[in-house]
Parts: sequence; structure tokens; C-alpha cells
Amino acid sequence: MRQELKNLKLAVDRDKGKKGKKGKKGKKSGKKSGKKKKKKSGKKSGKGKKKGKKEKDLTPDRTIDSLYEELVTEGVLVRCPKFHLRDYEGEYSYLGTTLRQANIEPMPSLSDVRQLVALYGILPLGSQAVHEKAPFIKSLLLAGPRGTGKRSLVHAICTETGANLFDLTASNISSKYPGKSGLTMLMHLVLKVARNLQPSVILINDAERTWLKKVPKTDKTDPKRLKKEIPKMLKGLKPEDRILFVGTSRCPFECEMKGLTGAFQKIVLIPRPDYASRHLLWNSLIIKQNGIITQHLDVSSLTKISDGYTQKHIVTACQQVLSERRVSQLAKRPLTAAEFVPSLARIDPIYKEEEEAFKSWYAKTPLGKKRAKAAEGNDEDDGKGKKGKKKGKKSGKKGKKKK
Repeated sequence: MRQELKNLKLAVDRDKGKKGKKGKKGKKSGKKSGKKKKKKSGKKSGKGKKKGKKEKDLTPDRTIDSLYEELVTEGVLVRCPKFHLRDYEGEYSYLGTTLRQANIEPMPSLSDVRQLVALYGILPLGSQAVHEKAPFIKSLLLAGPRGTGKRSLVHAICTETGANLFDLTASNISSKYPGKSGLTMLMHLVLKVARNLQPSVILINDAERTWLKKVPKTDKTDPKRLKKEIPKMLKGLKPEDRILFVGTSRCPFECEMKGLTGAFQKIVLIPRPDYASRHLLWNSLIIKQNGIITQHLDVSSLTKISDGYTQKHIVTACQQVLSERRVSQLAKRPLTAAEFVPSLARIDPIYKEEEEAFKSWYAKTPLGKKRAKAAEGNDEDDGKGKKGKKKGKKSGKKGKKKK
């Protein structure tokens, strides 16, 4: 009996061992099949992504020289007039810190504007090393009243970096490349030439018109034509591309804020020139127009009179007064401030209300809100620091009394 029981136990143990091995094999095979499936699916998804990234070349048979020539003949690729950044004159505002202490956010000075344009535009485009290490900035908006030198700053970016200028302003491309297929071809040509001939600047003047809520019936330039194409273009730009999309705007508060602020990463507000900047402008522009500054010309009173007038207004006044005939008479009859008053009186100045409208608009933008939060944080930190110092002093005094 005992022998039979032993034999039965051995038989049961054998059966259990076989089942366990089979189960392990099943698990292994399951793992293998799962891995294979995962690998296959991963490969397929990778291939799909690669296919999505590749852009179709609409002009595979054409050379870049022929594309360049076409864009020049169509007036899309424009010759940029020479204008250096140093020619954009303006003084630094020393009253900014005192205004901030009084909880008043000052407008940036012309010196600040010049510095920002150099940081966001000229340095990344001009140097490949800076472009690779600095934050990748695809787009820049220059917003300010008329005559503050927005286009001059765009020309300065192109002059300093040697960049090609592609003008995609609505009035410039209204009758060119009609239809959807024509528009896709235009964007393809611009981006292909811009990538192959880096650095490049793509410009849109009066950028707010692209995102207008209601287009006037009299406007036949179709300003909303590039509304859908601009986000696609910006998504397609890669970190190795030295291409900058620049927009200028006279009245950004008239359009949809979401569309405009979504298209432009950085916004630079350009103010009216302050007293110091106007004084510098009058002195330099009179000399540039072959004028002579003597004791008879009161530049400080001329600077006070011209409050509200922009750089362009001052340039036109100097050009009108200092004609060839007047320059020839300077030895006998020196210049006076009264001679510039009639030419300034014919021009409408920029009033403070318009500048305030720009400030209030910028405060509502995401960049403006971030700036305000950062300023509040700094103020709170300063306040805590002062309180800590006061507490420290009080505790120190108490300690002395106890002694």
C-alpha cells in the first residue's frame, strides 16, 4: 500500500511540474509577442510622424536664382534702403525710476527701443552663434504712433545684418498670386528663398489690418488674406532658421487681440520722443541739413514748442526751412527758432491720449500682464525686506535695553 501511495505522489508531482513549465512558456511567448507588437507599432508611428514633418516642394525643378528673380520682379523681395541703428537717435529716460516709485509705469525711451531691436532682431539674425545660444524668437511687433520710425527700425535690422527683406503687406500682394493655390505658392517661394539665403526678414506693415474685426467695404486689398497662413508659417520655422517675422502697427487696439498677440512673440512699444530726445534730434538734424547752430537759435525753446511731434515731423520741418537758398544766407542771416514754427503748425502732433491708448492696450496683452505681475512681485519683495530690517532693528534695541 505504501509503495502504491509513493507511486501516486510521484505521478501527481510529475503532472504539476509539466503544467508549470507550460505556463512559464506561455508567459514568455506572450511577452515576446507583446514586445514585437509594441516595436512594430512604434516603428509605424515614427514613420507617420516623419511623413507629417516633410513639406512638399512645389518647385523641385527650379533653381533658387530663378525663384529669387521671380520674387524681385513681382515686388515681394524689396531692396532695403541703408539705415544704420546708430542713425535712430534718442536719449535714455532718467525719470523712469522716479515714475515707477510713484506707481506710474513709464513709456520706454528711444534708447530702450534701440536696445530691444538690437537684442531681439539684429544679434540673433547677424550671428549664427548668438542665434543658437539665445532664446529662439520667431516674430517681433513694432507698435507706435505715426512717424516714430517703425519702418526705419526694420531697415536698420536688414542693413546691420545684411538680411533679405520680403514685403508681405496686404497692399503689396493684393493683385499678386491670386486664389488659394497662388497664396500657397507665394508662401512656399518666400520661405524657400528665405531659408536658402539666410538671414531673412519677412515684413507686414499695418499688421493690425490682418486681424480686423470688420474690414471696410472701401478696402479692396483683402487684408485678411494671410490670417491663416501666418500661424502655419511660424510653426514651420525651426531653430536653425535665421528668419524673423516683423510687423509694424499704428493702431493695434482696433483688431482682435488674441490673433495679433498670438502671432508675435515680442512687442516693442515706440513712444513719442521726450524732451531730451527732441533736443538731441533738433541739434543733429539741423547740422545734417547743412544748418549752423548759433546763439540766435534757441534750441531749448524749440524743443519745448515741439512737444508731441515725432522724429518724422522734425525731419520734415528741417527740410522745409533749410532749403538751398536759406543755407546760402546763413552767413548774413543766422537761423532762429521762429522760422520752424510755421512748418510745425501745418503738421498734426501726436496727443498724449493716443500714447495712453497704446499703454492701456499693452497692459491688457499677455506680455503686459506678465510684466505687471513681475513688477508687483519685486515690490512685495522690497516691502518684506524693509519690514525684516525694521524688525531686526527693534529686536536689537530690546536686547540693548535688557542688558
